[in-house]
Amino acid sequence: MKTRKTAVAGKFYPADKEALIDQIESVKKKELPNINISLTSNQIIGGIVPHAGYMFSAYQAVHFFEIVRQCKQKFDTVVIINPNHTGLGHEIAFDANDAWETPLGKVSLDIEFGESLGIEFSEIEQKQEHSGEVMVPFLQYFLNYEYKIAPITLSNQTYKNAKFLAERLMESASILNRRLLLIASSDFSHFLSPEEGKEKDAYVLENIITLNSEAIEKVVRKKHITVCGYGPIMTLIEYSKLVSSNPKADILRSGHSGEIIPSHDVVDYISILLYD
Repeated sequence: MKTRKTAVAGKFYPADKEALIDQIESVKKKELPNINISLTSNQIIGGIVPHAGYMFSAYQAVHFFEIVRQCKQKFDTVVIINPNHTGLGHEIAFDANDAWETPLGKVSLDIEFGESLGIEFSEIEQKQEHSGEVMVPFLQYFLNYEYKIAPITLSNQTYKNAKFLAERLMESASILNRRLLLIASSDFSHFLSPEEGKEKDAYVLENIITLNSEAIEKVVRKKHITVCGYGPIMTLIEYSKLVSSNPKADILRSGHSGEIIPSHDVVDYISILLYD
């Protein structure tokens, strides 16, 4: 079995198993009173989840994962769509390993599902990439049933590629009878004042809530907004419109790095649930 070893344990989250569990549990305990558990009654399609170090972004991420944990659904395959921070590799690629390993153990990739997508298989995109990996310990902690992951790097973030990938995900899930959960890995505005970041994020959030992918691409480019995973976000939106006649998006929690370490320049983190 070809296994991807962790690239960012000890950097983005603890490399020690117990310390990692303690960190997730501590954040979950703090956030639990504010998690909108009523959303668990909906059919969950997926979510937008931040991918920074856990000390910064776990406060937003746990809202999504706890709702997934408490919902009545069980998912066969968790599709993790992440941007490419290294710039290496193909426009769209499925990771070429059989499993990913974290301090919480190994999780298998859904190779059959990946092969059915008709996209490149490659490991260079994920080799040093953090934005897909950081989702896996959360899944391992929160989901207590068997599932596989489908890690996909979307390097060329265009509406065209997002729509193509969404269509392939829907078609393959239908053919192979997979119950999918989609995670769009993304942080929001980078290294701006909290006020400026909030203002820029609002342009993107408006179009997420109205499920307007084309407008997201246009406003990100026009206003130079540093939402790093807008391609995965567009893919999730397009997929939601294919599998639901009435998809909705709810903001679960927002915040920024300056709330943890005070700074004039912060990175924004927002978790959002998409459901039928």
